[in-house]
Amino acid sequence: MLVTVDVGNTQTTIGLFADDGANLMCWRMPTQHTDTSDSLRSRLYGYFGMDGFDFSAITDAAVASVVPVLTRAWLRCFQRVLGHDPLFVGPGASCGMRLGVQNPKKVGADRIANAVAAVCSYGAPVIVVDFGTATNIDVVDRSGTYRGGTIGPGLILSADALFARAAKLASVPIEAPDHALGDGTEAALQAGLVIGAAAQAEGLVARIKDELGEPDATVVGTGGLARTVSAATDLFDAIDPDLTLRGIREIWEWQHNT
Repeated sequence: MLVTVDVGNTQTTIGLFADDGANLMCWRMPTQHTDTSDSLRSRLYGYFGMDGFDFSAITDAAVASVVPVLTRAWLRCFQRVLGHDPLFVGPGASCGMRLGVQNPKKVGADRIANAVAAVCSYGAPVIVVDFGTATNIDVVDRSGTYRGGTIGPGLILSADALFARAAKLASVPIEAPDHALGDGTEAALQAGLVIGAAAQAEGLVARIKDELGEPDATVVGTGGLARTVSAATDLFDAIDPDLTLRGIREIWEWQHNT
């Protein structure tokens, strides 16, 4: 079995795949920058036991990380578990996709994984909107070339900054309200945050489609808040929470078959 790990700044997601590529399980945990290789191994062991999987059946692992200190911790974790190094997804690793950007070495590992999985699942051209710590938009053109995208503050990051700086505003549930015109503070905050995130995505995707010359490009939403934001827009052709983990697996598969 293959374990894939997407280490984000706020959350880490873990996927378990059978030898035939079937996604057996996904787990999500907070990203703790102080985690050690031993604590990560303990958590991984606990997840397997909790859901009845055989920990000793892990044969390989692939990791996409945007947190360097945890990249090293996951390396040592899997060295202990597997007896060999995991694959690290990133600009230095072959991914089977041409990166048509100014500096391919600076493209985030999660963004590469999203682009690869999107093309495998939905074809090209395709646009991925990932609602994580940052809201990333990644674009693959009709030829299958990664063209870049946009990076902006994520919904939760924006909400935290607003609540921290505006003394009279309290935290509210992050969910889509019924109307953009809020008739109270809570509804107004939800409209500004959730409908605002949806409107931002709509505007950016519209401009990207125009610049790309692909008005019918498929638009895929992913990330922890994709379903929440999708309730406030009809922008998305698909919502795919496990896109990044599948992309990591696709890159691992590419590496092993070339």
